[in-house]
Amino acid sequence: MKKILLLVSGMSPQIITETLYVLITQSPQWVPDEVHLVTTLQGRSNALDQLLNPKTQVFASLLRDYGIDGAVLFNADTIHVIALHDAPLDDLRTPHENQAAADAISEKIRQFCLDDDIELHVSLAGGRKTMGFYAGYALSLFGRRRDKLSHVLVSDHYESSDFYYPAPKPDVDWIKGRNGKSLDTHKAVVWLAEIPFVRMQFQLPAGLLTGQQSFSETIRLARMLDDNYPVRSTTTKMAG
Repeated sequence: MKKILLLVSGMSPQIITETLYVLITQSPQWVPDEVHLVTTLQGRSNALDQLLNPKTQVFASLLRDYGIDGAVLFNADTIHVIALHDAPLDDLRTPHENQAAADAISEKIRQFCLDDDIELHVSLAGGRKTMGFYAGYALSLFGRRRDKLSHVLVSDHYESSDFYYPAPKPDVDWIKGRNGKSLDTHKAVVWLAEIPFVRMQFQLPAGLLTGQQSFSETIRLARMLDDNYPVRSTTTKMAG
């Protein structure tokens, strides 16, 4: 079964290496076959420059440092830029731009969840808050029992643009922290908080799962289905 890590991000691609670091060092280990990123035009540029730059090779260095021999596919083709009317977006400011983000994120998650040969792990750590919300909501709509949702957290002072993942050995990688002090990245702690979510896929008709409705249209149709369920009374009868 193919394992896919899907992330949403804005300006900071560090969440990719931070999340991947925990997944490949935790027990049991979870090594994705592919990493997919849904982001803006600027976010794509940052990911290419900071993680996939041939001079720094941060992404490849992470895999090498932690003994991942098998290839993890992450390149320009697995970075998906949010577009409005076929025009790639630099940022998400207007309601229409946020709607475009919702559609792009939910459609990518829907596609992956339709494939029975895919196990999906979604991170909502990056990007604007609306992007994380859309990712979590979409996984709730389309996710299966085997799919996961998480958020990555980094220890104090290491939330810096220079930090990507903890070095495997001390005194080999030092950065300037937000407090201005030099920090040994080996001492950084990165946590992955798994987020429980309600899986609603089994309640949705096949047409809603396989169609290509917009995010808002999918929500509207799901609400119509919910309105047809009988209302369950929550009133508790008092004894006596």
